[in-house]
Amino acid sequence: MQVQVLGMSGDTVEELKKFCDKYKLNFTLAGDTSHKTLDAYGVWQEKLMYGQKKMGIVRSTYIIEAAGKIKHAFPKVKADGHIHEVLAALKS
Repeated sequence: MQVQVLGMSGDTVEELKKFCDKYKLNFTLAGDTSHKTLDAYGVWQEKLMYGQKKMGIVRSTYIIEAAGKIKHAFPKVKADGHIHEVLAALKS
């Protein structure tokens, strides 16, 4: 099975390049400073950070089929152990 990983952020392309270089990421990070795609997926939300309400990205994962249909959605994920959930969903 072949999959493509794409991360999305509200940061600029320049900021994301620095981040990818720093952490030696082997997948693409896309910048969405307008938040149009982030809004479309419902991940640009009000969050409580350090006791203050602030808009931000709610980390989520989507498995999207080649035809563009969302096969599986994982809202509000925690990074630790999440890869196992994704791999299980990909195998099903």
